[in-house]
Amino acid sequence: MVTDPIADYLTRIRNAQMAQHRIVEIPASNLKKRITEILYDQGYILKYKFEDDNKQGLIKIALKYDVATKQPAIRSLDRISRPGLRHYAKPADIKRVSNGLGIAILSTSKGVLTDKQAKANNVGGEVLCAIS
Repeated sequence: MVTDPIADYLTRIRNAQMAQHRIVEIPASNLKKRITEILYDQGYILKYKFEDDNKQGLIKIALKYDVATKQPAIRSLDRISRPGLRHYAKPADIKRVSNGLGIAILSTSKGVLTDKQAKANNVGGEVLCAIS
């Protein structure tokens, strides 16, 4: 049993990129589905597919690489809030990731949002992870 499913999600993507896999399969949850949609909207992954297997379900993610250098589009995936130490931020206290080039994903009262969306909606919440 996984005690931190978000850290497992990020680690699976990180490991698949280091092995230069094209597709990674991850057990699904509503939070992971929303994070996947955000990664797609921000251009960090090529495409994704949610599959139902009469159990938990699967998320299939097609990873994105630079054509010339074969470097992954995601340079770093960092878990910010952990089960042992939660990290909450007010809208004014949300820090920029990679000087504004990356994104932070927050779990807010309005749903799972990026740092820019949370600031625009003037809501704070738990900072789940930072991606650049």
